[in-house]
Amino acid sequence: MNILRAFLIALTVCVATVSGQGVALAQAIATETGAPDYEAWDRDAVRADEVLVANRASVEGLQALREQLSSWRELFTRRQGANSEQIETLEDQIDALGPVPEEGEEAEEIASRRAELNIELDAQTAPVRRAEEAYARADGLISRLDSIVRDRQTTQILELNPTPVNPALWPETVISLASIWEGVVSEVKANFKSPLRAETLKGSLPLIAVLVLIGLALVVRGGLWVERGTSALRGSRHASRARVRVGVFITSLVALVLPIVGMLMLREAIEQSELTGSVGTLVLDVSVIGATICYIARWLGRQIAPPAYPPHPLLVLTQGQALQLRLMINISGLLIGFEVAISGLLGMGLLSETAASVLGLPVIVIAGLFLFRIAQLLVVSAKAQQALATEEAEGADGAMSAADASAGVVVRYLGRAARLVAVVGPVLAVIGYTFAGNALVFSSYLTLALLAGVAILQRLVRDIYAMIRGEDAGSKGLIPVLVGFALAICSLPILALIWGAQVTDLSEAWAVISAGVPLGESRISPVDFLKFAVVFALGYGLTRLLQSSLKTQILPRTKLDTGGRNAIVSGAGYVGIFLAAVIAITSAGIDLSSLAIVAGALSVGIGFGLQTIVSNFVSGIILLIERPISEGDWIEVGDTMGVVRDISVRATRVETFDRRDVIVPNADLISTSVTNWTKGNLTGRIILPVGVAYGSDTKKVEAVLREIAEAEPLVILSPPPSVLFRGFGADSMDFEIRAVLRDINYSLSVTSNMNHEIARRFAEEGLEIPFAQRDVWLRNPEALSPPQAAPAAPTKAPQKAGPNKPSKKGSTT
Repeated sequence: MNILRAFLIALTVCVATVSGQGVALAQAIATETGAPDYEAWDRDAVRADEVLVANRASVEGLQALREQLSSWRELFTRRQGANSEQIETLEDQIDALGPVPEEGEEAEEIASRRAELNIELDAQTAPVRRAEEAYARADGLISRLDSIVRDRQTTQILELNPTPVNPALWPETVISLASIWEGVVSEVKANFKSPLRAETLKGSLPLIAVLVLIGLALVVRGGLWVERGTSALRGSRHASRARVRVGVFITSLVALVLPIVGMLMLREAIEQSELTGSVGTLVLDVSVIGATICYIARWLGRQIAPPAYPPHPLLVLTQGQALQLRLMINISGLLIGFEVAISGLLGMGLLSETAASVLGLPVIVIAGLFLFRIAQLLVVSAKAQQALATEEAEGADGAMSAADASAGVVVRYLGRAARLVAVVGPVLAVIGYTFAGNALVFSSYLTLALLAGVAILQRLVRDIYAMIRGEDAGSKGLIPVLVGFALAICSLPILALIWGAQVTDLSEAWAVISAGVPLGESRISPVDFLKFAVVFALGYGLTRLLQSSLKTQILPRTKLDTGGRNAIVSGAGYVGIFLAAVIAITSAGIDLSSLAIVAGALSVGIGFGLQTIVSNFVSGIILLIERPISEGDWIEVGDTMGVVRDISVRATRVETFDRRDVIVPNADLISTSVTNWTKGNLTGRIILPVGVAYGSDTKKVEAVLREIAEAEPLVILSPPPSVLFRGFGADSMDFEIRAVLRDINYSLSVTSNMNHEIARRFAEEGLEIPFAQRDVWLRNPEALSPPQAAPAAPTKAPQKAGPNKPSKKGSTT
């Protein structure tokens, strides 16, 4: 039953720890010189040992004792690093003297100096050894204390109390409630009759009136005022729907905060009246906490299944199911508020455990029923989401989104687990396992609320990113996924607190993680890794900013060509990333010298496996430095001809003239012959073969071809184009036009234009363009004639049979 109270206490301890109370305690138990007060430590350690042996302290007392021991341990941890530089210097001095000779005597001067250094080293390491011993003692006491707390938690969960359905326990519950009411009423009456309190009340009436009026206005009308602004935002026709969604989310937060602020103002008004006493103040605090939980539950319901767009609903439900889910969540928040109130009154001693068990029974039974229905809606949403994803996949590319599929599976299993808890929890409470039943049901509620909060924040991150980069980037970008993953990781400690973990358990786990793992002579911890990531990210961002400035602002104003500018930009990127990595490693405190031997051994094996990649990388650096080819050049390497589009560290991307990308390893561009048609300038020569029929006037042909070449606009006249009579071919007399173009990239179009002009001019000048003709002679043409058929033999007429002779059948052969 105390799971919610323990959770609130744990959060309070977290805030106190973050605010620096633990540091202040550690400073108080240190001497003026910064060294621990070991006499005070011995007294605290003896007292802690006695408390643990007696095992009669409450959980709250054990927690306070643990805070004190943790402060001592933190102080001892810092003390272990004292004099580290002096100790390292002394060890280096002793090593510089060399090893002690095994045979013979060492020189007196060296031996004396070695002895002095050893004495000084012992003096410097003594505080460190003392701190290590004290740290081990404190750590052992903390381990024993945590073990006792865990044993008590286990005993409390497994403790069988009298069943709350027993009517014999109900009168005690009525008496407890009546005593609370009587205590509050008696305090109010006593304070009201007090002349001093009455005088104070009269003086505070204006302030109380203002607080009451503003508080009631915020509680009653605050949400409605903000809802009008939300409706106006929803009806906005702004071009960016993501901006509208973010605005609606912010207004929903305002609608959540305003009633809570109103309740706090009403509470302050009651406090200013001084009519309540200790019991009334406790009841008032519990009521405010319960009402706050109800408002938060209402806000979660409207975010999970919103009544209107935006925001996007987190679950796939019909309008009726969404309305039902919001109602269920609102009532569940009210039930959780009741449970918090009961737990608070129990923890303050205003309710007995029996009364709390009886009062909590109807709460947990109703909470189980609503949890079961919420779980059913989760399963329905999971099935609908999976079906919708399947339909979209079939309509798109036949593959269902992995994110949609995984989200549907998670929601479905959550729903099934919640249904099981909704049945088991109330049953355990009825039997008498009150704490176990409440822990199951209400921890499940808090778990679902936490997961919903994480999903809402992830949706907010997507909307903010979409507002900056566009809708497609918000739904498909990598940054929202990474931020969402980080949010999920950050929610794990809260999830552990919900299910019974103590803040001390988390602090111990963090201490172990923070200690890191040894790597050579240094240790790597998550803090070091985070520092490395932040520094490297900053260096990487500065490198990209420098590259952008070079590419757009600085280099275009120089006389460098495009290839040279791209080479400088790429080189600046490689150098910047290398420097960012080195600075990040150094800032993280990683000693690379201790890894030199290991890296050398690994480099041999890696070198054999990655020699091709290394060769391409080195070739890419050579290409960027020597620049035999640049982006935009027309090159020919092997059977590939095209334009260079990109030069990376491993390969070069060449776009062929049929718009295909060919990835050429950089090593091939260095080790093989490469033709660069546009290196240095764009001029280039074309050779156009032309054939004319035998009997044509060769001088006339030459003159016509020269006129055609000189008339082409892209042909330069210095040097002038030339026409060569190459020889006598099998079918024609062969000529060639050799011309230099201003831009070789237009060689194909120039060739086509000149061919058209040659065909036109030859037709006008009566010059014939021959085509291949062949005469075929047959050696024995008679062999191809079909054979003649032999004449058919004459056929005899059949003889007629006489009257005295029988007839005979004849045959012709």
